[in-house]
Amino acid sequence: MSDESAGGAVPGPDGALRCPWGLSTEDYVTYHDEEWGRPVHGDDALFERVSLEAFQSGLSWITILRRREGFRAAFAGFKISDVAAFTDTDRERLLADEGIIRNRAKIDATLANARVLADWPEGEFDTLIWSHAPDPVARPAPRVIGDVPAITDESTALSKALKKRGLRFVGPTTAYALMQACGLVNDHLVDCVARER
Repeated sequence: MSDESAGGAVPGPDGALRCPWGLSTEDYVTYHDEEWGRPVHGDDALFERVSLEAFQSGLSWITILRRREGFRAAFAGFKISDVAAFTDTDRERLLADEGIIRNRAKIDATLANARVLADWPEGEFDTLIWSHAPDPVARPAPRVIGDVPAITDESTALSKALKKRGLRFVGPTTAYALMQACGLVNDHLVDCVARER
């Protein structure tokens, strides 16, 4: 069985081994190599990631990635204080914006989450999220895609903590995707060129 059919790291155009999903489109190669799994800090930056992961729910991540600049424009760069001040007129504008995913429930959740987070002391959101990062040596590097979980005890705990504080669209699967994207866990495969970056 080849590494590719087994779900292991596969060589890209430059010969370097990468996670298989990271080679499916040029957009993914850049995202995989330069962003995914790298630590993200800051309340606004994490609000953006939480929001985009919520919009991704039920869709392919590439759909969100290709519209990310549209989302940033529509949601004031995901600056929490600005989004918290959005009005009903802004909501209607978002529902008509073809540059984003026009899902009423997800838009409403993003606006509601901003209002909740606007009342938190600066840094508290970052601290809460990162308090759920597992010990990096607690689990071995995944060898194949099948070794990568969709939900963990930590993501379930993070989801519960966020929901308890009033945030929406933050289920355990979304919370784990956030943890992967923001570097709380390193799920690059053991042979992946991006794992040690």
